Amino acid sequence: MANHDVYADIGVIGGSGFYSFLEDVTEVSVDTPYGSPSDSLFLGEIAGRRVAFLPRHGRGHTVPPHRINYRANLWALRSVGVRQVLGPCAVGGLREEYGPGTLVVPDQLVDRTKSRAQTYFDGEQRADGALPNVVHVTFADPYCPDGRRVAVKAARGRGWEPVDGGTMVVVEGPRFSTRAESRWHAAAGWSVVGMTGHPEAVLARELGLCYTSLALVTDLDAGAETGEGVSHTEVLRVFGENVGRLREVLFDAVGALPATADRDCLCMRAHDGWDLGIELP
Repeated sequence: MANHDVYADIGVIGGSGFYSFLEDVTEVSVDTPYGSPSDSLFLGEIAGRRVAFLPRHGRGHTVPPHRINYRANLWALRSVGVRQVLGPCAVGGLREEYGPGTLVVPDQLVDRTKSRAQTYFDGEQRADGALPNVVHVTFADPYCPDGRRVAVKAARGRGWEPVDGGTMVVVEGPRFSTRAESRWHAAAGWSVVGMTGHPEAVLARELGLCYTSLALVTDLDAGAETGEGVSHTEVLRVFGENVGRLREVLFDAVGALPATADRDCLCMRAHDGWDLGIELP
């Protein structure tokens, strides 16, 4: 883009704790064909890279997981130049060894959501008259392999040994799981459970964006422990205790991601050979 102030090549979808301390932030409102994103984009610079921060739940955490406009969020990021996305999130651990404070960089995803728009290519005419074709993207490996390697290395560089790989199961929310559901997820061999990782990852893939999840375990999920179950208060407490070092890892990862021109991964080739029917930003 011509205006450097509204350009970023890396996106971070998270909370205000990841950008509020920066001295030079440009707030940009973005309209999309899919409506408004969760909030404005907050653009700044880290390690010489232009970064766009997007509060996933809006500032003040006012948008619940099942009502997030995921399509608008990812479209807005791409529209300012973003081609690589880091998606930190809070999750419940499904294994005893994945207690609070564990950092998981998953390599697989299971979708158990129910009502979320999860594609740009549904063959339905948009409000602006554009007509996307029906397109089927490859999603066997939902996360960018290059982004995952960078995230794991960044965590280790901060003395925080992450879980390298594992499966995130995404539920509808906003409620937490029952004990039966949690035991079912654990019995299936899945690692962590969250509420926002889908369709965030697949929409990024449809836009040709590299997407990497950094999942902070804030609790053992209801079926994996014997107490009263997960509470929102406890989740916020543990996340608050770890947000500082998670931010350090994120910022180190931002500086280590490949330059946009040097990307050579499956993400950027997700729709090679397809006629999308619509023009991407």
